Amino acid sequence: MRQTLDETDRRIAAALLAAPRASWRALARCLGLSERTVVRRVTPLYADGTLRATVVRNPARFPHLIPLALRVRCRPHKIRHVAHALARRTDTVWVDILGGGDEISTIFFLDGPDARNTLLLRDLPATDAVDSWTSHTLLRVFPTAFRWTAGLLAPEEQARLTPEPPPPTAPPAPLDLDTALIAALTEDGRATYTELARRAGTTALTARRRLDALVRGQVVRPATEIDLALLGAHAEALLWIAVRPGALQETARILAVHPQVRFCAATTGPANLVVALAAADLDALYTFLTDAVGPLSGVTALDTTPLLATVKRTGLIRHPSRTPGPSAQKEGA
Repeated sequence: MRQTLDETDRRIAAALLAAPRASWRALARCLGLSERTVVRRVTPLYADGTLRATVVRNPARFPHLIPLALRVRCRPHKIRHVAHALARRTDTVWVDILGGGDEISTIFFLDGPDARNTLLLRDLPATDAVDSWTSHTLLRVFPTAFRWTAGLLAPEEQARLTPEPPPPTAPPAPLDLDTALIAALTEDGRATYTELARRAGTTALTARRRLDALVRGQVVRPATEIDLALLGAHAEALLWIAVRPGALQETARILAVHPQVRFCAATTGPANLVVALAAADLDALYTFLTDAVGPLSGVTALDTTPLLATVKRTGLIRHPSRTPGPSAQKEGA
């Protein structure tokens, strides 16, 4: 995994965050590069794991899934052990170590009530390193936050790459081939349609049409994983925001489109909105709190928790990369 990227590589990576399955031709046209340059630049980034492609399921389209955010307090000397144990579970999507060094935030997609009850009533209580936890069910995820590009693309470039999408369609009726398609894309979000067809036992044309239907129906979301510090985001934080119920929808709508917001979801619990923020530095984080959150009249309380380390993101375990400077607010996990 790279420790630094030059400006061209950063812009290519930012474009792939916005459009994870964009063709090399589309990326070249967006960025004003030759297609050959894009391929030459991006191939090593995928090969060494700096960039990784996957898909994330939308739990709202899988009735059996229970999306749960946990804040787990641990004994500080055991926190890395607990974080890596959580990351190794196939039902965790995000695992982050938070500000004080004694708390983990993680998002689970749990396979039904029995899995949820086993986690909360057996697994966590049986873990000696865990002191306490709070659980928050994700009620709604606001997808506009997924178009984050670290400010590396001009608005007109992003518009060329990801034009305003048509309204989402109704989710398609499940097909037997969906399981194989989603499994293949989870392993490699840029798998070719020929490879997807081979894995699903169908034709490339059918695989292409089916993936398009799954994406337009918001069943799955293609995603690109990268250490955000490589793109200039050295201050990541989770904001746990309490909002008056009548203002929740509007507050979430405003924050989800902010260029520094990576994730935004309504939750159960005393904080009914969780926001993942990626800012350039601590001053930019402060400005976000004062200028973006401060004027929102529906907000009644705010808990800001900086991220010290990311262990898993978009279902992919993060590889160690580098030792950061004291201002990074983040360390390799």
